[in-house]
Amino acid sequence: MSIYQDIGGAKAVKAAVDEFYVRVLADPDLVSFFEGRDLASLKANQREFIGSALGGPEIYQGGAMASVHATLGVTGVNFDGVVGHLLAAFASVGAPTEAAGEIAAVLGPLRSDIVTAS
Repeated sequence: MSIYQDIGGAKAVKAAVDEFYVRVLADPDLVSFFEGRDLASLKANQREFIGSALGGPEIYQGGAMASVHATLGVTGVNFDGVVGHLLAAFASVGAPTEAAGEIAAVLGPLRSDIVTAS
């Protein structure tokens, strides 16, 4: 069974992504990355990306991580904050504790594509 199935599939991914955006929009250190953007589009892309990365049937059709984040000036602290909010969002929708490690393992290698500022 894939982590996608373990966490509850598309329903859980949607709920976690919705909760994730509540969290980052309330975080003064991260809100500026998301303000004024098309949140519906960001959420759709994130659901596709996470679903696909966790073994679901979704197909990510967004841009390459490096090019999408190139001009945002994301620091390592920002990246860690986003991952922390995402893991907390999954926990809040009932994803098993062991899923957090698997989700973090999927996201960790993206750090070098997303972090562009020190």
